[in-house]
Amino acid sequence: MSTAPPAPPAAPAASVGASARPAAGPRSKAPTLRHERTFKAQGARYLAGVDEVGRGALAGPVSVGIAVVDLFTQKPLSGVRDSKLLSPPERERLEPLVRSWSVASAVGHASAQEIDALGIIAALRLAGTRAWLEILATGVSPDVVLLDGSHNWLSPAGQLSLFEEPVLERGCEAPVHTKVKADMQCLSVAAASVIAKVERDQQMRGLHIEYPGYGWDVNKGYATAIHRDALRAAGATPYHRVSWNLLGGDL
Repeated sequence: MSTAPPAPPAAPAASVGASARPAAGPRSKAPTLRHERTFKAQGARYLAGVDEVGRGALAGPVSVGIAVVDLFTQKPLSGVRDSKLLSPPERERLEPLVRSWSVASAVGHASAQEIDALGIIAALRLAGTRAWLEILATGVSPDVVLLDGSHNWLSPAGQLSLFEEPVLERGCEAPVHTKVKADMQCLSVAAASVIAKVERDQQMRGLHIEYPGYGWDVNKGYATAIHRDALRAAGATPYHRVSWNLLGGDL
């Protein structure tokens, strides 16, 4: 009578929590200027990479960074990643390097009060327009814009209806191209994310001094447990987006 071969020894049990962590490996692939350079075929030379930070926070401004590159002469800048993938010390180290590497750079902000008054999309446009006008003031006029995401919130609002008051709005007149995950893949957009994140974080640390109970030096205005507990105990500050459901679900 034949018998089945003995079963192989069982693999050692994984330690608690091991399955929740990704396997160790190399850092994410570095963003490049490959996609940006495809716009040379359209006659572009100066491309503005654009990214925002603070969109989902409960408090503080929404901030938009712009980093302009020369598609014909720009060399890669080592170490730059989407700001979310970098530690605070890494971002602080890279920020002045990004500024000096860029043909021009700027960060614009829209306050919590402006977000409440205008809505988040119009506030993004306002912050982006402020950064855009700062770029133009340097004498650099980008030929094309590469914007992270799938929605062009940067260009001036479209045609008004017959029942709306006309508003004279100066803003980005260059063609805007969107790309999902551009902050992960495109160096100009990753660079913009770094300068926007560093500048907004600096603002939130300053606001923390004024209102230390909300933990803004750590959470930067996002919906952490400490932040929500402080909101329940002390209420909103002038820097909270009071039109939002601050104590509701995740934003």
